[in-house]
Amino acid sequence: AYVAAGLARRWGPSPMQVITFPVAQLHMRLTAMRASQKDFENAMNQVKLLQKDPGNEVKLKLYALYKQATEGPCNMPKPGVFDLINKAKWDAWNALGSLPKETARQNYVDLVSSLSSSSKSSNQVEPRADRKPPGYETLVVTSEDGITKIMLNRPTKKNAMNTQMYHEIMLALEAASKDDSSITVLTGNGDYYSSGNDLTNFTDIPSGGAEEKAKNSAILLRNFVGCFIDFPKPLIAMVNGPAVGISVTTLGLFDAVYATDRATFHTPFSHLGQSPEGCSSYTFPKIMSSSKATEMLIFGKKLTAREACAQGLVTEVFPDSTFQKEVWTRLKAYAKLPPN
Repeated sequence: AYVAAGLARRWGPSPMQVITFPVAQLHMRLTAMRASQKDFENAMNQVKLLQKDPGNEVKLKLYALYKQATEGPCNMPKPGVFDLINKAKWDAWNALGSLPKETARQNYVDLVSSLSSSSKSSNQVEPRADRKPPGYETLVVTSEDGITKIMLNRPTKKNAMNTQMYHEIMLALEAASKDDSSITVLTGNGDYYSSGNDLTNFTDIPSGGAEEKAKNSAILLRNFVGCFIDFPKPLIAMVNGPAVGISVTTLGLFDAVYATDRATFHTPFSHLGQSPEGCSSYTFPKIMSSSKATEMLIFGKKLTAREACAQGLVTEVFPDSTFQKEVWTRLKAYAKLPPN
């Protein structure tokens, strides 16, 4: 972390230009109802009218369902490991297996209908955190009661981390290291902590080609991880929902990690032909043992919040209904401790 249905511009039957990792695991329900071809065509037209981008994970679902409904089970060769976008699309479609065309068509119609309903609701009430303060486009940064809070703020993209967010997190951490706060908290806006890397990071190829892109990305990642390693104050993660990829691997660099019981922790690097980052190949074996780290980082096992806590990656797990209240009460008490 992840299209025919105009996924870059109109989510209709043209190829997607922009998608975001992680690849969706599609477990669509069978239903006795069957949408007609007219219903299906109306749904494709309805997608074009959505006023907000539904997020790239949803676009993958739309793509997969469209292909399944029109062509049946995946019949394309699997793309190479470095063709990340087409591989994510292939994985999404292939995950549907032998789902009947009629069921895929109905699920596509149902998904578009739910998107249209949620789009109307979101147009009536804009989430407060989406009103970005000057200086940041992908974050909301606030300081209160001795605590600096850095909130990842791309909720419609499941807080996928694009290049701009990388730079803004580094700037926010640098500012927090010099302000009057005692502790710094990193969390996410919406139902995800972060879905990991935005795959659009890999589509902007400079004139120097892939080699230059790889070199620039390595420098960016080194500087990004260095900001966590060198941060001079207690750094706490509030994992408010699922976490994927680099949002998981960097948790080993935090001083404490609090999670809602709704959170999951997934590092699908082998699945994507990537290697673990964020110093996780060093920190995870020390935190949870070599065998447990291998199971997670190499074999891609997804951990629940309580499993992550049992393995030492998470400090404590809280019920989702009381997560914010309980953790913030604790953090405010921590902020009153002597700073040195």
